[in-house]
Amino acid sequence: MMNRRDALARVALLMGGAVIGADYMLTGCGPATSSKETAKDETKALDSDFKPLDPKQVAYLDEVGDTILPATKSPGAKAAKIGSFMAVMVRDCYAPADQKIFMEGFDKLEAASQKQNGKAFLESTPAQRTALLTALDAEQKQYSKTKKVEEPNHYFRMLKELTLLGFFTSEVGATQALRYLPVPGKYDGNFPYKKGDKAWATS
Repeated sequence: MMNRRDALARVALLMGGAVIGADYMLTGCGPATSSKETAKDETKALDSDFKPLDPKQVAYLDEVGDTILPATKSPGAKAAKIGSFMAVMVRDCYAPADQKIFMEGFDKLEAASQKQNGKAFLESTPAQRTALLTALDAEQKQYSKTKKVEEPNHYFRMLKELTLLGFFTSEVGATQALRYLPVPGKYDGNFPYKKGDKAWATS
């Protein structure tokens, strides 16, 4: 599959900015410092009071991810077990402040669903789910444009970033949504490309 650095770069390009938690993701999802004592302190801080997501929460994230990237001619995000991927990444790669924002996102998304559709997200139709997440995506884009460094990240940006990152680095995403060669040959900048062709997972 594509390496983590390339995947993060592509997600950042799609999102129009830096990926939340990218520093930790690039260093194996652990604090990277030269001091053992500092590293120990940061590891403890990363653990914080975060509780692993339970199966219901993971299943919920599968549905959110599958709404962001639904199945078409290729599998959707649920086929890549995106909920489980998010659970691991948030636990191991997010700072405590972002872990808190992510977890609060469950309630915020539910409140938004009740406000827009008058029902819970899981009770909404596929069309209602898509309309809701489209509105939340517009909200996070507007927020990100004016967000200051010290201000909190937007929970939906996290959900979308992790969905894209998890899906396109998964086996189903790389081999079915993209084109994949286990042992790619030399780089060819003039390789023929037709409109509608899938992008390459390997380069």
